[in-house]
Amino acid sequence: MSTPTEFTELTGSTGSTVEPYPGLPLTVRDVGAGRPVLVLHGGAGPASVSGVVDHFAATSRVLAPTHPGWEDTPRPEWFTGVDDLVETYLDLLDDRDLRDVLVLGSSFGGWIAAEMAVRDRGRRIGGLVVMGAFGPRLEGHEVRFPTAPPGPPPGEGSGPAQGPRPGAGSGAPAPRPGPSPAALQALAAYVGPAKSDPKLLHRLARVTVPALAVWGEDDTVVPPDYGRAYAAAIPGARFELIPGAGHLPTREAPEVTFAAIDAFLDAAGR
Repeated sequence: MSTPTEFTELTGSTGSTVEPYPGLPLTVRDVGAGRPVLVLHGGAGPASVSGVVDHFAATSRVLAPTHPGWEDTPRPEWFTGVDDLVETYLDLLDDRDLRDVLVLGSSFGGWIAAEMAVRDRGRRIGGLVVMGAFGPRLEGHEVRFPTAPPGPPPGEGSGPAQGPRPGAGSGAPAPRPGPSPAALQALAAYVGPAKSDPKLLHRLARVTVPALAVWGEDDTVVPPDYGRAYAAAIPGARFELIPGAGHLPTREAPEVTFAAIDAFLDAAGR
């Protein structure tokens, strides 16, 4: 699916928009300076990882794309499957000549991040963090996929969220209580009817970079056993359980979660 031409820079008011392929504009927030970090949101949309972007932007260059289909962004009919997102974001790292990249993915973004680490033939990635990520098929376990609730019109954000919504009154954007119809349609197109990849756990043995699976202890959307499965499948990976947190630990228990991530990165020499 990749193309020999580099990303074409388009106009953008709050962030840059690139065109990896004709007819596919991709919004990318690019902030900070230092070692690069790629942050991939889940079904709850870019707002759900705004705290992650802010945390790393103080010391790192952070790229945070909006998956096509979220936030009123177009998704061409041919752009379906996790592999399309994986190849697009690997191309993004190639075209910007980024190396030693920490890739951090939340929920659906964690599936994309893990698959990127498997396919990173150019050795662009230097570390991997997955949070509340689905993707593997685990016997006896099921991911609770959201349905669209009543609320603001499509395009104002989407995705599963649990517990209190931090950020109210603080200026930080808060996720909607559920997905917008457009984002839900995009998520369904990417994950397919199976909503998992039975081969993913086998392929994760190819990941050679330091990896961390961090999970909310009370995650009822993607149970912690998924995190344990990720950590067991990736050589040398660590698993961290965050007490009192659900599906979005960086929002529900930010101090403890970021302390665990930072300690992992320190131990990995980042």
